[in-house]
Amino acid sequence: MAKRFFAFTKGYRFLTIICPFMIYLDILVELEIPKAMGRVVDVLYTIKPGDVASREIILRELAGELINMLLLCAITLVIGYIASRCSAIASMGFGANLRRELFNKTQDLSFDNINKIKISSLITRMTSDVSQVQGVYKNTIVTFIKGPLMLISALMYAIEISRDLSVVFYVALPAIVIILIAVGFIAVPIFKQMLKKTDEFNGVLRGNINGIRVVKAFVRQDYEKDRFAKVNEAVMKLTVKAQSMLLYITPLIMFVIYGCMIFAMWRGSAIIIGNPAAALDETGLSVGDMTAFITYITSVLSSLMTVLLVFVSMIMAKASIGRIGEVFKQEPAVKDDGADESLKVENGDIEFRNVSFRYSQDAEKKILEDINLSIRSGETLGIIGGTGSSKSSLIQLIPRLYDAEEGQVLVGGTDVKEYTFRNLRDEIAVVPQQSLLFSGTVRENILWGKPDATEEEIVAAAQAAQAHDFITEFENGYDTELGQGGNTVSGGQRQRICIARALIKNPKILIFDDSTSAVDTATDAKIRRALRSEAYKDITKIIISQRITSIMDADRIIVMDNGRIHASGTHDELKESSEIYKEIFVSQQEGVLAQ
Repeated sequence: MAKRFFAFTKGYRFLTIICPFMIYLDILVELEIPKAMGRVVDVLYTIKPGDVASREIILRELAGELINMLLLCAITLVIGYIASRCSAIASMGFGANLRRELFNKTQDLSFDNINKIKISSLITRMTSDVSQVQGVYKNTIVTFIKGPLMLISALMYAIEISRDLSVVFYVALPAIVIILIAVGFIAVPIFKQMLKKTDEFNGVLRGNINGIRVVKAFVRQDYEKDRFAKVNEAVMKLTVKAQSMLLYITPLIMFVIYGCMIFAMWRGSAIIIGNPAAALDETGLSVGDMTAFITYITSVLSSLMTVLLVFVSMIMAKASIGRIGEVFKQEPAVKDDGADESLKVENGDIEFRNVSFRYSQDAEKKILEDINLSIRSGETLGIIGGTGSSKSSLIQLIPRLYDAEEGQVLVGGTDVKEYTFRNLRDEIAVVPQQSLLFSGTVRENILWGKPDATEEEIVAAAQAAQAHDFITEFENGYDTELGQGGNTVSGGQRQRICIARALIKNPKILIFDDSTSAVDTATDAKIRRALRSEAYKDITKIIISQRITSIMDADRIIVMDNGRIHASGTHDELKESSEIYKEIFVSQQEGVLAQ
């Protein structure tokens, strides 16, 4: 895991190395300031009332020490700025690399993997969890390096000043370690609960925003507000609980630090009073030494606190690291490793040989069972059946969105597993049930099918999809912004833009998965007529529909029932031979007559 995360520092390793070096220089300079402060105190202590001559000499010496302190402060300011800037850029770059690779990994995952992790959890991992790990990375290259160096250096300086006073660290250091570790281990389980609740929060939020039209249509705003309030309140309470544990740390440690200062002043004062000459010569402990020692107490204990706080944050980030690592460890259920990159789809022939399929190995029942079906290149195949008859599951095996559990699926006479994903899917266009458009213009969405398409090709595809007329009625025509998910156009308009996006691709296989359900029957008929034109005659067309009128003129129709092919034939043949088809036909005809 450490090796994997180290790879995300690429491009920022130089800054990562420079940062500790600058921090080391900063510490060396910073630790000289208490010494200089001590010398200033000792200089002031030597001033005698009425001694004008010595006073002028002492004041010049004092001015020199103060200038020295000012220079030291200026140097630490510059070095600290450089170190902070390097750490900020390095950590932000690390976070950007991690998010990019995590996003790229999700693009390679199969639907099966995504269903296991859940989309809302993936969003949390790419946002909150990455931010948590990014923060730890920054703390590691800054605080976790500066803390130990400052701790050791300040401790050595303090011992050099007075071994007698340094006994205070024997009690203070273990006390702070115990406090931080205890609080950290209590906070970690709470933090894990908070992350899980954040996943749930994102799921509720995402579902509400995506389904806002349904929410309003059913007047469920109050219900959704209550549901959101509950999960939002739960996240808030767990966050407060986790943060509250950390809030105990600062007061407890400050109590230890001030206790150490009081001890140092009490013990140091006794030493100085017992040896007054020490304030005037270099023997024993001077007032300036005690001043510097007290400053080093703060440096030592604050550094230890900082180190252990980073350690605690690392423990807390362990949950985030594990969650991110879980995504990287996912192996796509469908892979094209070893596929022949030179192998291209020659034609639109499709064949299912004894195909059976289930979405999960744990599922008791197969979604598809013993499917044998052959579709000729250029043929139009209609698929109909009741809800849950596995119509959509069948066509998802053609572009290898899933793999068959048993049997073979062949395209162009070759097993789909022998093609690379790109070569296979470049020759297949799918118009899904849910018409998904992306933020951007109408033109940009249609160009998803063929990025280098000409204006004439865009218009031709839109005309075939019966979308050109309503597009040109928009104020900005093809440059009209569609908004998130295409929420600025109707359901039927979204479907037709999606159809245009598929048609412009000019694939060898074109699949419509109930993709004209929101289109009126007259427009549906025009689309079907366009598909029978010379421009699309060589394309294998598979049309899934609940409406018989959408498939009745297909070359062949199959009736799906409970994951099996119940019947196959033309419209007229199925009306006579298939009870299921006949029942659907009669019910729809009665519905038309009733209207």
